[in-house]
Amino acid sequence: MKTFEEIGIREDILRAITEMGFENPMPVQEEVIPYLLAEDTDVVALAQTGTGKTAAFGLPVLQKIDIDNVQPQALILCPTRELCLQIAGDLQDFSKYIKGLHILPVYGGSSIESQIRSLKKGVHIVVATPGRLIDLINRNTVKLGGVKAVIMDEADEMLNMGFTDSINAILAEVPEERNTLLFSATMPAEISRISKKYMKNPKEITIGHKNEGNKNVKHVSYLVHAKDKYAALKRIADFYPSIYGIVFCRTRKETQEIADMLIQDGYNADSLHGELSQAQRDAVMQKFRIKNIQILVATDVAARGLDVDSLTHVINYGLPEDVETYTHRSGRTGRAGKSGISIAITHVREKGRLRDIERIIQKKFEKGTIPSGKQICEKQLFDLVDRLEKVKVEEEEIAPYLDQIYKKLEWLSTEDLVKRVVSLEFNRLIEYYRDAEELDVPDETRRTERGSDRQGSDRGRRSRSGENGFSRIFINLGKTDGLIPARLIELINKNVQSRVDIGRIDLLQNFSFFEVPEASSKFVLKDLQGADFDGRDVSVEIAQDKKDGPSSGRRDHNGRGRRSSDGGGQRGYGRRGGYGDEKRERRDRDSEGKRTERRRRF
Repeated sequence: MKTFEEIGIREDILRAITEMGFENPMPVQEEVIPYLLAEDTDVVALAQTGTGKTAAFGLPVLQKIDIDNVQPQALILCPTRELCLQIAGDLQDFSKYIKGLHILPVYGGSSIESQIRSLKKGVHIVVATPGRLIDLINRNTVKLGGVKAVIMDEADEMLNMGFTDSINAILAEVPEERNTLLFSATMPAEISRISKKYMKNPKEITIGHKNEGNKNVKHVSYLVHAKDKYAALKRIADFYPSIYGIVFCRTRKETQEIADMLIQDGYNADSLHGELSQAQRDAVMQKFRIKNIQILVATDVAARGLDVDSLTHVINYGLPEDVETYTHRSGRTGRAGKSGISIAITHVREKGRLRDIERIIQKKFEKGTIPSGKQICEKQLFDLVDRLEKVKVEEEEIAPYLDQIYKKLEWLSTEDLVKRVVSLEFNRLIEYYRDAEELDVPDETRRTERGSDRQGSDRGRRSRSGENGFSRIFINLGKTDGLIPARLIELINKNVQSRVDIGRIDLLQNFSFFEVPEASSKFVLKDLQGADFDGRDVSVEIAQDKKDGPSSGRRDHNGRGRRSSDGGGQRGYGRRGGYGDEKRERRDRDSEGKRTERRRRF
């Protein structure tokens, strides 16, 4: 293993990083630093988050700065304010003994006037988020004509966040004769296009395999019914008493709901999402960094660029749509040589996505079993014993109180004292799990949607007319509302209290139909009526045959009159008493191509 001195780091920088505890370069540093110091060429470096990328590009950049030339010579672009501050702070630490060097972070959410004043005084390195840098360029307050190196850190995330146009505009302001360094955790097609457009014969340096997961991260999946996801999350959190992690959710609303539920249940938790102000985000992150918060519930966008290196767990409260996002999530743990666990709380329909992720990260998910109440209580109790053994005793501070304490407790035997300490800490936990039912595990062998399709449409036609004991239900949501089978099932799972089988689903443009057993239809209608779907009130009714259908003059549950056709985005009955003309309904259903057969709710 080489040393930093052997790979070319000069004395003043070496002194600073030695004081920081740097001993030997990490793999990405050992590969990248010598190349950047020796060559003036473009580089694409692929390495996971937390593998030391900042030092890999930062140390060579610092070493090449001309202190006497006080203008921006290096530009570092990154996706978020948090990452911008982290990189700038690291560079300040690395350059502790470089006299006269000025580094400026520019980002949104802070005074642009103070950043302009700093630019006028003169800086050597600018670390920026694309949006704020564009503002400064438009104000003609930052000059990039002297930039010799452009570094794009977390380039894939910048593209995911929609910064492509801003990056194009920024690169148009820097000299063509520059070095472009692109650092990324994954290599999606957009990164390849950027490298071809803006880079000249770039050297590609890959640490590990493209898009693979961090080797220090163990991947575990728990299969549960969708209605049991929160209960599963609680059990996982309870089973790891020292958990320090992020729970990733897909929407701001879900993020806030899960955080609120965890707080109400007594967990040290908080939320991080786009609806929070910058001041609120900063306050949450400060509490999380000092571990006053154990569990941070966050959206992907809000969590990008977080400077937290010691996470024990990342929990996916449902899998993301794309594999790259999962790679970024799991990369938040297992950083700086430490180990971590990436947990996925999944349901049966996500099995295919799990396999896609396994193929990309080149690792298998371990199949976890949701801990039982007994296992959780045992784990928590022994964690308490460990903490009692290791607690630091401040002899001098407690000495004045010990005599009174001994007198107060002298009637208790050692055995009684231990029992009371344990009971004081765990009575509520033990009572909760004593009465709690174990979570039901879904049947993984049930037929998939594709398997059901093979024998489907005849059964669907029969059940529509009431045979096979199924009722057909109208819902005032369609494809224009973003409804897909998975989201319909999720809507039912979240609002219907009892388990229910779901049969055929027909998605149309402005409304849809689904089937449930006749015995379940009453409570499905009751629980779904008025439910929220992305801010829209849900309306459901039994879909009658044409001859029994309601009249076109009926009003929906909000009191709005329904029109006689499905035109103009209106939901309503047709003139013949069905939901729109029967022929048009059949035509729309065929054109949609959505013939989804019987599913079991999970």
